[in-house]
Amino acid sequence: MNLFTSDEQQQIIQAIRSAELETSGEIRVHLELHCPTPDVIERAVQVFRQLSMDRTAQRNGVLFYLATEDHKFAVLGDEGIDKVVPNDFWETTKDIMRENFRAGRFTQGFCLGIERAGQQLRQYFPRLDNDSNELSDEISH
Repeated sequence: MNLFTSDEQQQIIQAIRSAELETSGEIRVHLELHCPTPDVIERAVQVFRQLSMDRTAQRNGVLFYLATEDHKFAVLGDEGIDKVVPNDFWETTKDIMRENFRAGRFTQGFCLGIERAGQQLRQYFPRLDNDSNELSDEISH
């Protein structure tokens, strides 16, 4: 899966780390070639659980999922953050990402989506004194 160069992967990981600096929230990016289910949201939920994102203390994980060959992606927030963000937040985040993806700017699309998620996480889930990074920042496959 060579959608991202090593430098581009590092840019995405750095965007995750920057977004998580001021929040207790957790952000993950997961890439696979094909979405094995007809519904991309169904697959994103499966990946969310496989990555133990549903086990964070405040239920404030956000998953960015992309099936590269199928051109399908999803942005999924756990129940804690889903309750507090504006109703159209995930859709408007996907719109910004989709615009960049269509122009071939995948790294920028991910970084902008991650930055937006980080802003919401900071607002509703500020970093706690005893906060620890509960999940890896690396891109999973």
